[in-house]
Order: sequence, then C-alpha cells, then structure tokens
Amino acid sequence: MLSILILFVCVEMTVVALWRLPATRYGDPLRRALWGCSAGWAVALWARFPPVKNAIDGLGVNDLSALVKDFACMAASLALLNYAVTSYGVSQDAPPRRFALLRGTARFARWATVGVIPVMLVMFFVVVDRSRPSRDFAADHAGQWGVVVFSTLFYLYLGLSCTTCGYQWGHVGRRAESPALRIGMVLGSVGLWLLAAYSVVRVSFVWGTIFVPASPDVSHTVGSLSSLLNVLAAALFASGASLPTTEVVVQRWSSHRMLWRLHPLRRDLARQFPDLSFQPLAPRLREALRFTPALDVRLDRAVQEVGDAVEQLRHYVVPELWAVIEDVTAEHPDQEAMAEAYWIAAALRSARQGRRFEVPAPALPSKPFADSVSEGRWLVRVQDSYARITPAAVDKILDRADRRFTTEHV
Repeated sequence: MLSILILFVCVEMTVVALWRLPATRYGDPLRRALWGCSAGWAVALWARFPPVKNAIDGLGVNDLSALVKDFACMAASLALLNYAVTSYGVSQDAPPRRFALLRGTARFARWATVGVIPVMLVMFFVVVDRSRPSRDFAADHAGQWGVVVFSTLFYLYLGLSCTTCGYQWGHVGRRAESPALRIGMVLGSVGLWLLAAYSVVRVSFVWGTIFVPASPDVSHTVGSLSSLLNVLAAALFASGASLPTTEVVVQRWSSHRMLWRLHPLRRDLARQFPDLSFQPLAPRLREALRFTPALDVRLDRAVQEVGDAVEQLRHYVVPELWAVIEDVTAEHPDQEAMAEAYWIAAALRSARQGRRFEVPAPALPSKPFADSVSEGRWLVRVQDSYARITPAAVDKILDRADRRFTTEHV
C-alpha cells in the first residue's frame, strides 16, 4: 500500500516539475527556483520507490539510492529557500524583520552546503560499513557513528529549511488575496511542517540507537512512520504548488472556450467588415488550435473587433430600431443580451441589403466592463442569443422599425 502511495506522489511531483520545466528557459529566478524545488523532490521520491531504488543500488554502489535521495532533498530544500527569499525580495522593498530569519537561513544553507556535502560523501564512502545492501540506510546501519554524522547533517539541513519556509508560507498564506493561492500556500506549509517532523523522527531514532540498540520491530515502525510522513508531506507540497497553477489553467481554458463560442458572431461581423480584423479569421477549429499571439492578446483582439464592428453597424439601421427591439424582447429572460443580439442581427441584415444612413443610430447602451474577460463573457451571452434568432424574426423587426421611422419622419 505504501509503495502505491509513493508511486502516486512520484507521478504527481514529476508532473509538477515537468509543468514548470519551461521556467528554465526564462530569466525569472522565482520560477526557476520553484522548478528546482519540484524537480529535486521528484528525484528524491523516485529514488525511494522500490523498483527505482533497486535499479540505482544495482549500479555497483550499495545504498547509492540513499545518497541520491538525500542530495536531491538538499537541492530541493536550497531551491525552496531561494524561492522564498526571491519572492519576498521581489514583492517588498522593505520586508518585515521576520523575513530576516529566512534570508539568514538561506545564506547559511548556501555556505553550509559547501562543507556538509564533502563530509557526507566521506561518511558514506569511507566510514559507513556498506558491505551489504540495506532496505533503510539509517535503520539498517543504526549504531554506526558514520551514519549518525551523515544523518544528523542531512536531517538538520532538511529540518531547518522546512521549518523556516513552513512558518513563512503559513504566515503569508493566511494573508494571500487569491483563494487558490491561500489554500496552496497553507497546504505547502503543512507539507513542510510534516517534513520537519520527519526530520525530527529520523534524527532522534539515529541518535537513540547509539545508546539503546533498536529492535527490528521498532526499526520497522519508525521506518514506516517516517516514510508515511515523507510521502504525505510531498503530496501536500505538490498539491499546494499546483493549486495556483491550476487556477491559471482554468482561466486559460475559460478563455479558450470564450473564443470558441464567440467565433460565429466574429465570423459574421468579419465577413461584413473584413478591414476591421487584425488578421483574416480562420475556420473555428484552426482558430482554436492557434498558439500565437498569446491567448490574452487573442481574446482582447476578438473583443475589440466585435466592438468596432458593432460601432460601424450604427450606420446601417434607423434610430427607431432599438425601441422596437426593446418592445419585442421585454419578456425575454435575458432581455439585455437578446436585445443586443437582435440589434446586431438586424443591422447585419440591413448592411447586406446595401442600406446605409449618413447619420448613425444611437450607440448601444454602455456597460461598465472592467477588462476584456468580463466583456468577453457578455459577448458570449449575446452570441448565445444571436444563435437562436431566425431570419424571419429579423425581417419582421426591420419592417416594424422602418414603419415607425416612416411614421415619425413623414
């Protein structure tokens, strides 16, 4: 059961690392640090998964998987500290004093790495008796002072980093503005505190075996408990790191759907006013598969093109059209969207018939849109209503508007 859980978390952390892999191409130290943290823990988790662990140990160096796992964890911890320091440094010119501890810890960790890694290598390759392979490096070599030094250095490094970042993430997470960011930071904080607890359990066990040799049952219990803490911590951290990204994915998916649903209305308007488009409008599927320009730019252009075309349509209808449409749509559940859809459909029909007036009709009622996304949502509502309008209904509305125009101007 534990192996299945380890596999699940390995895959989860690997997906997070691969998702953030493009960060290595950019000059953003914040994104690179978060990728380094995810990649380091992904390597450490795979080195714990039994088939991968056995494959690494089969390379000719007994317990090599333990060394790979611990060094990958240290790299992830250092990247995590750098991420926290970079994020606070970018977001605040004069951060509170409590962040001085974080910066001091990160500085100490960078310098400590220079001395800790050589000592751990000496302990591993020279001092520790690794004549026989082990299932749990620390437990199976319990009582050896080389393992005590090796494990103490590693777990102090890991525990100090996770405790510091866990406190800071929890503090910032409670004050985050976005719900997804708040939940993600809190989950990550809980995962880091579990890793700190894991470090305490392991280093306490290693030192305890110096004075009281551990029985096989105790070693098995401690090993299972520490493995569970480690895997749960990684799962929570991966979930926390993914949530803000998931929110971005949801937003991108929403924008893609918005462009997909707006396409019929854009197509009809672009056929009437081709010069208003930034580039010729492709068929719906090709537009959906387009990668350039950026998605937010494409959405902004689509909204602007529709707005410009609607503005041009004012020259093709009589001023009385809007009043007629308001009477027709008075009982409709979505009256505003339906009225605008009828107006666009009638204006397009009139434009195709070659009618044009020198004096434009009054503009459609203005709406307080905050951004292109909110305007896009409104246009999707208009498009949904537009799709249900029949040519016969449009002709009837145009006839009523023309009769009213003739009556009022004769």
